[in-house]
Amino acid sequence: MTLIALGISHRSAPMAMLDRIGMTRDQVEGLAGDLCADEAISEAVVLATCNRLEVYADVARFHPAVTVVSDLVAKWTGADRGDLSEHSYVHFDTAAVAHLFAVAAGLDSMVVGEGQILGQIRAALASGQESGTAGRALNSVVQGALRVGKRVRSETGIDRSGASVVSVALDRAEELLGTLDDRRVLVVGAGSMGALAVSALTGRGVSQTVVASRTEQRAARLAASAPNGRVALLDDVPTELASADVAVFCTGALGAVLAADDLRAVRDGDSRALVLLDLALPHDVDPGVTTLPGVTLIDLAALSGCAATAAPEQDVAAARLIVDEEVEAFQASAAATQVEPILVSLRTHAGSVLDAELDRLRLRLTGVDATTIAEVERALRRAVNTLLHNPTVRMKQLAAEPGGGRYAEALSALFDLDPGLPAAVLDPAARADDDGGRA
Repeated sequence: MTLIALGISHRSAPMAMLDRIGMTRDQVEGLAGDLCADEAISEAVVLATCNRLEVYADVARFHPAVTVVSDLVAKWTGADRGDLSEHSYVHFDTAAVAHLFAVAAGLDSMVVGEGQILGQIRAALASGQESGTAGRALNSVVQGALRVGKRVRSETGIDRSGASVVSVALDRAEELLGTLDDRRVLVVGAGSMGALAVSALTGRGVSQTVVASRTEQRAARLAASAPNGRVALLDDVPTELASADVAVFCTGALGAVLAADDLRAVRDGDSRALVLLDLALPHDVDPGVTTLPGVTLIDLAALSGCAATAAPEQDVAAARLIVDEEVEAFQASAAATQVEPILVSLRTHAGSVLDAELDRLRLRLTGVDATTIAEVERALRRAVNTLLHNPTVRMKQLAAEPGGGRYAEALSALFDLDPGLPAAVLDPAARADDDGGRA
């Protein structure tokens, strides 16, 4: 596997840039499909969240693949290629693995340690598997990342407060309005972020939660779990805002869901305090709403970098140690997997030599009973296995070291091993195809 990670996030670009590259689920799937249609890329997973867009790909060659990924991201987002290059980052092989593991651990999140990223990574992998863009290579590294994320959250206190973008945004709303007890809240969007918002609101004593979404059935499910929950149509959002105290916007739609003029029409000179939390990318709320009396808009840009998004330094340090350990273990495992075909070929070669000698032995010892022959065969096979055990273990260890591949090459040359044989031995389908071709 040759892994690259190309991305753009809140750490590398201003929110205005991230706003321009927001993608729908269909666009994400289209991008992944186009990536794998290119000969430079064999597998791809696209991770698109409210503050990042990242492509993880198994590639044939680094530089051609980076060009393809950059061009296709520009095509599908409509962003300028130069702007993307200015604000994007690229990681290769071990660095790409380390980056993904850190993302899964919550170390690269806007709210450090937040757990929502794990679900987003899991969903990205599932999407790739369903569409056929993610295969064995990316499944291995992404599953490793998910394992790292779970381990970090179970072994450190990095998410002890359960902080998320939603909870930090609601904290900001409470700073402006006071407690949310007896407040009316509108949640616009019934996806994962909307579900997180409803869950967070449940413990804050709100008097009523209204859920608006394009998908009425999904909105109804969320509203059923909310305090005095009720469903509203997306077209009725401005009307609902006339009596709301707080609104959480998280639709993931392309284009603003709330226009300043629509809100102005229902406010009709009302200067009552209204806090709008726009957690969507691209943004759901027209920034022009801030010109209306009493209206406060808090978006992702306002949340980025605030003190509440940090985590205790000792927990961050512990999480980084876990990430480092897991990256090293992953690389060692990957290196051992790469030399496995050579080791299988060596054992196959040794077995063939032994079988040939046993056949000759049986022809010569015609007067020896079968029990004795069987005992001799068991002894010889034990001897061969014993001789091969230490070299096999040592080869896997050496493979994880810098330049470890040279040992496998030397072994292959010394014993004149057939590079095509391991594939047939390890893959029954390949062996069947090969047999069919000779027939």
